[in-house]
Amino acid sequence: MFIKKFVPCIYLYQTHAVRGLEDTSVVETDPLRLVHKYMESNADEIIVFDMSYDDESHEEALDIIKEICKESEVDVIAGGNVKRMEDIKKILYTGCAKAILNYDIQSNIDITEEVSLKFGKEKIIACFNDPSVIENNSEIVDKYISSLILMNPHNIRETIAITSLPFVVSINQVALNKLLEIFAYPSVSGVTGNTINDNAEEIQNLKNLCIENDIPIVSLKSAFTWDMFKLGPDGLVPVVVQDYRNDEVLMVAYMNKEAFENTLLTGKMTYYSRSRDELWLKGETSGHYQYVKSLTADCDMDTILAKVSQIGVACHTGARSCFFNEITKKDYSEPDNPLMVFEQVLDIIKDRKIHPKEGSYTNYLFDKGIDKILKKLGEEATEIVIAAKNPNANEVKYEISDFLYHMMVLMVEKGVTWEDITTELANR
Repeated sequence: MFIKKFVPCIYLYQTHAVRGLEDTSVVETDPLRLVHKYMESNADEIIVFDMSYDDESHEEALDIIKEICKESEVDVIAGGNVKRMEDIKKILYTGCAKAILNYDIQSNIDITEEVSLKFGKEKIIACFNDPSVIENNSEIVDKYISSLILMNPHNIRETIAITSLPFVVSINQVALNKLLEIFAYPSVSGVTGNTINDNAEEIQNLKNLCIENDIPIVSLKSAFTWDMFKLGPDGLVPVVVQDYRNDEVLMVAYMNKEAFENTLLTGKMTYYSRSRDELWLKGETSGHYQYVKSLTADCDMDTILAKVSQIGVACHTGARSCFFNEITKKDYSEPDNPLMVFEQVLDIIKDRKIHPKEGSYTNYLFDKGIDKILKKLGEEATEIVIAAKNPNANEVKYEISDFLYHMMVLMVEKGVTWEDITTELANR
């Protein structure tokens, strides 16, 4: 039996989230608000259906999908308006974990082999209404498709009869207690559609119900049970919390057994509040959730190191980190962190744009506009080529530094961040 997933979806039409593929009434003007809602509800994945109708609106939708991927703590799967292999590439380059081919359209079937070989079978999903299209293309599906999305829930049995691939079922109207019956089918790997969208706040309760009925769900698996930790006199274990991106120490808190198990179940950091003598889901009132990236015990099994994705700030004072009261400091030179250096220089350039400084060369470039910035960038690129012909590597170093500076001016002018760049590179 496959692990069961609760997968809300976003029907994206003219930059808004609408009711469905056949109903374009707006349910949310800002799709990112839905992303946060679904994450907070402990969704396992998010599917985005791009309902754009031409290339221009498709590009606009791709920009929104990229923002959705950036904001989401769970995998995003997207499809829609796919006409050629290039469209699948664009979807995956937004940061989506997988792209959807619509098997109700023959041209999507025709490019299956090409996109699967190019990007990997695990990146490609097929959606369909009629199971016969899967049966008629079984050789292609078995070889080049990793999983399926059944858009017509009345065809569950027929789908099971013709394929062994896992499939998510899109359901728009069904009583919540019927979901357990659907999950009882071994090949069904999840449920999506408005049944999940409309009941997002019930996802955790539904997961608890699945656990009670021995239905496997998505959760963090621990290599250690709670009784393997060395507890303090108060029965608690201290937890040191770090930002997973830059290892910044954010806070220290404590867990009891219930907090530990709830953290594993929800994927959100849960602590035991000693002052309030109660369980404490971080972010429940502030919205500043901490999504678990990893939990590691120390050598004595008496402390946990948690690496998290921090939403907002960690400290109740409004500070990013709880550690800001400097006691003393010895003068020393910190080793240069390459990405931090890039971030710092970019921040200075951003500040120059917001707060111009007289005599600043950076402000001179901004004042002259995009054509001047591009001209300088081209000149610096040429200087790198010329310097590379020189046996002295220092000259190349200097010219690359000049190029990177002008490139960062362009990044600020176009609103591009280093995280955008590193994410784009990682997705490739």
